[in-house]
Amino acid sequence: MIYPTRRAVLVAASGAPIALLLAVASPMAWFVAPSWVMAVMALIVLDAFGAAAAPSLRVEAAGAVGVGASLPVRLVLDRAAAGAEVALDVGPRLEGPPGDAARFESGVTTKVLAYRAVRRGTERIARAWLRWPGPLGLAWRQRVTRLDRAVAITPDIRAVHDEGALLLRSAQAGQLARVDRGEGSDFEALTEFRAGMDKRMIDWKRSSRHHELLAKDMHVERNNQVVFAVDAGRAMSDPVDGVARVDRAVTAALLSAYVALKLGDRVSLFGFDARPRIASGAVTGIRAFASLQRLASELDYSTAETNHTLALATLAGGLSRRALVVVFTEVTDETGAELMLRAAQHLLSRHLVVFVLIDDAELEALAAAAPDDIDAVSRAVTAAALLRQRRLVAARLRSLGVQVLETPHDRIGPALVASYLDFKRRNLL
Repeated sequence: MIYPTRRAVLVAASGAPIALLLAVASPMAWFVAPSWVMAVMALIVLDAFGAAAAPSLRVEAAGAVGVGASLPVRLVLDRAAAGAEVALDVGPRLEGPPGDAARFESGVTTKVLAYRAVRRGTERIARAWLRWPGPLGLAWRQRVTRLDRAVAITPDIRAVHDEGALLLRSAQAGQLARVDRGEGSDFEALTEFRAGMDKRMIDWKRSSRHHELLAKDMHVERNNQVVFAVDAGRAMSDPVDGVARVDRAVTAALLSAYVALKLGDRVSLFGFDARPRIASGAVTGIRAFASLQRLASELDYSTAETNHTLALATLAGGLSRRALVVVFTEVTDETGAELMLRAAQHLLSRHLVVFVLIDDAELEALAAAAPDDIDAVSRAVTAAALLRQRRLVAARLRSLGVQVLETPHDRIGPALVASYLDFKRRNLL
């Protein structure tokens, strides 16, 4: 394909004032204007045929990327082509850089376009457009290459490998070692009583038999059940810092599930919107983490309003023993909040319930913005009302006995893991 460059358009347009002046000064010279345009067109054709042969383009990209992560796409030409440009045809799940095209300078054969994965699913890099100019810079020659390359956008598990390992090995790991032996609820063995141990742990009967002071060594109960319930309804599909709330929730749930599986507990994943969507059943052992990750990838975005009553009732019906139930959700209206409170109250009769609410920085910024005009005042009032309703719902949940975790989106995973470890330390599971 051949078409003019911006330079060719400017050259053709620059002849218009001269042709107009000549036509006014000498009407017999009217043919100068079309002659100028035809001359420029002839130069464009000559420039196009004088352009070098098309360079070969190779596109390199990873086959999978976590949501919210960067996807570098490497563009490689087999030879330098000064002024060549490459653009890619990608779908809405990949957010491109400004300009969305790479320009190759003289002597350069490799460029990288950085895309950002903003939604889970499978996206395709369908085509690549390569264009290069002629020697005069008046004509583009263009070639379209079909790629049809699939990129799987999965839940972001970078935090699982990085933060999960860190939480288990650093200071938290040290705390777990202390909790695991000596402060639990299950009997492990008898040991010699030492200074600092709880006197209530002394076994007086066996101490008298062995003529030395012996104490019971306890360990944390394992095989507790932990359920992560993720709301995928309309409100949770809204973005927070460019990534949907449900994706933030899935990442935090997977991080916490990784730690729980490492510590010997049983984990299950439950997803819902207007009705239950996914349910994993309880799994144990770190090898089961891959199955949780695959199931989390199937939790799609929804435009339906969340039905907390149906979802939590279904969840409660599938639990045969006491469990830690972690619910990731969002509060948007009074009616939905009231139904959510009733559903939570039903769960509390047997289970330890935690509601996770992601801080809405955008609403807080709108509420705190200076009221410069009537629109700003209206936005501030509406945002303040929504925040007030959110705080009211959180307060009512706490009054019912629900643990409420409100945290910024970038700290939700570590904060949830810290709460989980605290529950284990206090034998609340």
